[in-house]
Amino acid sequence: MKDIHTIDCHYLDRPRFAAAYMITEGDEAAFVDNNTAHAVPRMLAALGDAGLSPEQVRYLIVTHVHLDHAGGTSALAAACPNATVLVHPRAARHIIDPARLIASAQSVYGLERFERLYGEIVPVPEARVREMQDDERLAFGRRTLTFLHTRGHANHHFCVADDRSGAVFTGDAFGLHYPDLQGPGTFAFPSTSPTDFDPDLARQAIRRILGLAPKAVFPTHFGAVTDISESAGQLFRHLNFAETLMRDARDSDLPDEELASYIEPRLRDYFTGLFDQHGPLGATPSAWDLVNLDIELNAQGIAIAANKERRKAREAAGQTN
Repeated sequence: MKDIHTIDCHYLDRPRFAAAYMITEGDEAAFVDNNTAHAVPRMLAALGDAGLSPEQVRYLIVTHVHLDHAGGTSALAAACPNATVLVHPRAARHIIDPARLIASAQSVYGLERFERLYGEIVPVPEARVREMQDDERLAFGRRTLTFLHTRGHANHHFCVADDRSGAVFTGDAFGLHYPDLQGPGTFAFPSTSPTDFDPDLARQAIRRILGLAPKAVFPTHFGAVTDISESAGQLFRHLNFAETLMRDARDSDLPDEELASYIEPRLRDYFTGLFDQHGPLGATPSAWDLVNLDIELNAQGIAIAANKERRKAREAAGQTN
C-alpha cells in the first residue's frame, strides 16, 4: 500500500507508540489522526518526502478527539491552509472550540505537563470543519473514503474505509498493536480508557470492521495489521474479560471511588498471564513500561463503566419504589 504512509509521532517520547497516517492521492494528500502539535513537523516532513506541499493537503481526518489523535489538528490546519478537517458530528464542537478539552486535560496533567505533552491547541475555524455522517462517502481522487461510526471506545469515534487500498483506518476501535510487543505472533488488546467504554458497542465496532473484509487495518497504535482474524479474536477475548471486571466491580460492596483501585491489580495480573503466554517477549521491564499507562487508563475506563451501570440500577430501583 504505497500510497499509505505511517508517520511515527514519537508520542510521549516513545518510538512506535502512536502514528499519524498520510494518504497520497495524485497531487493531493490527506492525514488520518494528527497526534499533537509536537508531531506536526514530522508530518510535514513526510509530506515533503512525498514531493507535496502543505497547500496540497486536502483533508485532516480525526477518528476521535482524544488528544493523542486530535491534539495537533489546529497546528496542522494552520500549516495546511487548504485542508478541511473531517470529524464525527459529536466531535466537531471540540475542534471548533477546544476549551473544554483543554481544561479537562490541564486538570489531569497540570499546565506545565499539558504544554509538554500537547503544545498549543487553538480553535479551528468552523468553516474549515466538516461533520461526517455514518456511512457517508467522500470522493478523494480515484478512491472513495467511507466513514463508519464505531462506538465502544468513544461515543464520537469513527473509522475510515478506503476502497482503493482495501484498508480501514481504525483509530482505537480495533485495539492497540504496539510493534514492540509483537513476538512470534500477533499481540493485540483493546483500549477501554475513559470515559465511554462500552463492551457491547466495542464488540459491535470490531464486527463492523470485520464485515468490510479489509486487506489491512491501520490502528493509530501502531502501524499496518494484516493478521486481522487473529487480532479480532484476541480483542473479543480481552473485551469479555474487561466486561467481567466491570460486572464484578459493579456488584461489589466497594464505594464508587475505589473501583479503579480494585480493577487495576486484576488487570495487571491478567496482562502478566498474557505476557507469559506470548513467548520470548515475556513480562520484561520494557514491556511493562510500554503498557503501564494503558493498564492504568483501562482500569479507569472499566471503573467508569461500572459506575454508570450502578447509576442505572439505582435509577431503575428508584422508579419501581
